[in-house]
Amino acid sequence: MTEMTGGEAMVLSAIEHGVDTVFGLPGVQMYPLFDALARREADVRLIGSRHEQGVAYMAFGYARASGKPGVFSVVPGPGVLNATAALSTAWACNAPVMCLTGQIPSPYLDDNYQGMRWGHLHEIPDQLGVLKSLTKFAAHIETPGDTPAVMQQAFSQMMGGRQGPVAVEMCWDTMARRADIDAFPTADPLAPPEVDPDAVASAVKLAADAKKPMIFVGGGALHAQEEVLALAEALGAPVTALRGGRGVVPEDHDLFVSSVAALDLWPETDLVIGIGSRLELPFMRWRSDAHPDNPTGEPPLIRIEIEEAEMKRLAPTVGILADAKSGARELGDAIAAKRPNSPDNSERIAAAKAGAEARLEELQPQKGYLDAIRDVLPRDGHFVGELCQVGYISYFGLPVYEPRTYHMPGYQGTLGYGFPTSLGVKAARPDKAVVSVNGDGGFMFGVQELATAVQEKLGVVAIVFNNQAFGNVRRDQQVRYGRVSGADLKNPDFVALAESFGAAGYRVVDAKSLRATLEKALADDAPAVIEAVIEPDIEPSPWELIYPGRK
Repeated sequence: MTEMTGGEAMVLSAIEHGVDTVFGLPGVQMYPLFDALARREADVRLIGSRHEQGVAYMAFGYARASGKPGVFSVVPGPGVLNATAALSTAWACNAPVMCLTGQIPSPYLDDNYQGMRWGHLHEIPDQLGVLKSLTKFAAHIETPGDTPAVMQQAFSQMMGGRQGPVAVEMCWDTMARRADIDAFPTADPLAPPEVDPDAVASAVKLAADAKKPMIFVGGGALHAQEEVLALAEALGAPVTALRGGRGVVPEDHDLFVSSVAALDLWPETDLVIGIGSRLELPFMRWRSDAHPDNPTGEPPLIRIEIEEAEMKRLAPTVGILADAKSGARELGDAIAAKRPNSPDNSERIAAAKAGAEARLEELQPQKGYLDAIRDVLPRDGHFVGELCQVGYISYFGLPVYEPRTYHMPGYQGTLGYGFPTSLGVKAARPDKAVVSVNGDGGFMFGVQELATAVQEKLGVVAIVFNNQAFGNVRRDQQVRYGRVSGADLKNPDFVALAESFGAAGYRVVDAKSLRATLEKALADDAPAVIEAVIEPDIEPSPWELIYPGRK
């Protein structure tokens, strides 16, 4: 047995589970944990931050880029509340993110005293309840000796099945208390469901006569590239993705189509296969007649999902409860055996791709800027988009070639998540180019993390498109109400601002100058900000290509 504090037990448990990076912002309730991190600096790197929201987004970016747990630590109360936007983003994107936090002293958290508003530092009502509402699993550690078992359960829940965020809290006196602990058991991954051969047989039968099927992939298929492609080839089916599944099939493969090209193919589609995807495109954007309780009909739907509840949310014609990798492999093998010659949809798919590309060229200047970024960004470089005009068009206007290289906040749409997230991406992938694309409004949410980038030597290049407004809001207000309210911005000098933090600062005015400047900044592999000056009100709306009928 070894005597240690509760905080040290949390750190050692994380290390035993393979954690080598923790993002953190210390405070008095967390001193024992941060002291343990300092004493274990050979085993785990601590990356600090200037705001709890930034810490949590960095953990999110780390998890999304690596597929490994993204762990962060913040003080309880306001620290946790500042981090909840990132936890909600991790929930939306099924990202394995772990929050380690504190609590008020244990005597005042007793059932006899809860809710009495003692006024202890960072006290809030029912912190654990808040965390449970935003995570897959949240737990309170009662004693230092309980730490290994609770942490084991947290890692098991976070990494098993449909992955998601978790949280563990410990009272600050418990975190400082010492106890003898003899073992740190690691979590066994939750075994995925066994593929049901009857479900596969039913899916094969359903697919037997399909001439124009389409496959939709999401973030749940990021690890199943070979299996998805083999299934697509067996069916002669185009594959598409909106955000989370970008890169599962390389965009320059003949069978991958952007969401714009997929929309052109949609009216003739006679079979839908969803793999690790919520199927937002066909059932929330394209089909006005779809209903959550009865989405099936025409075309028929096959789903491969690891979580049974997802089958109930959007009931398929045939459901295969399985991990995306094994489910796609079993279905692909069975279809290839049944249909050795897949339908030839190559001309139809190529025409849709060409038509989509022609339409995208009309979205200027955004498309020109995305082309410049793609020209410079290596094939395995990372693009972290934001809720801005260039970010929206990147859904379909930026080719993506490898999984886990395209990062967006999913359906949560958390404005300001982008730059802090990109720092976590760079921490996970220090040898890869990382470009953060921001609007001027969203960038200012996390601008303080420029200090983190410089201090931690995280060579992210942030491009800030400055149109002096929350541009999408401004256009919506003008179109819908004929006036603007709260959407215009007075911005700092972004070049001078970057330089004041110790980062490089550049200013460009068109795609050509961005291409040359970005090439230099990426070669330097040091923190940099490139301000791209955009004239207000000149950017066309992308929404007709995302939501048909919306301007």
